[in-house]
Amino acid sequence: MKGQHVGYIRVSSLDQNTERQLDGATLDISFEDHCSGKDTKRPQLQACLNHLRSGDMLHVHSIDRLARNLKDLQTLVEDLTVRGVTIQFHKENLTFTGSENPMQRLMLQMMGAFAEFERSMIRERQREGIAAAKKRGKKMGASPKLSKHQVATVKKRIKAGESKKALAEEYGVSRQTIYNVLG
Repeated sequence: MKGQHVGYIRVSSLDQNTERQLDGATLDISFEDHCSGKDTKRPQLQACLNHLRSGDMLHVHSIDRLARNLKDLQTLVEDLTVRGVTIQFHKENLTFTGSENPMQRLMLQMMGAFAEFERSMIRERQREGIAAAKKRGKKMGASPKLSKHQVATVKKRIKAGESKKALAEEYGVSRQTIYNVLG
């Protein structure tokens, strides 16, 4: 029985381009996520996994597009191959069918470890960047919705019995913002 050729494409953000992934591959259907690969809780990955059947071939541009940590990668590959799905990683030129030789398994583990290491490095650089920005006096996070003067006024008016809903509408903020002010 000949199965489908299914593609899975992932980029980390909406503005990244997916065109280079699986360019030239003949696919019956593809699934595309625009989110981090930090875990497997990705809507299109889950849809792809639910779609795949025995005899299908899953095409993925590279190992780090499927998973960013070794445990998730090994679990996905093992679960799919046990179900009779073949997985082809185009960039690494690796194909997994469930009857891999020890060298293929080693390659999968090494490439998965590299993807996990890269993700750790990205997080570390991000933390360093945030710390450096804070040291320079840069404020992190969203700007306050209300000024200190407005907060004091809102508190007085609520104490006087005014409606939180009406104050939220007047100041153009959510009721949650008003509740947070009362904090």
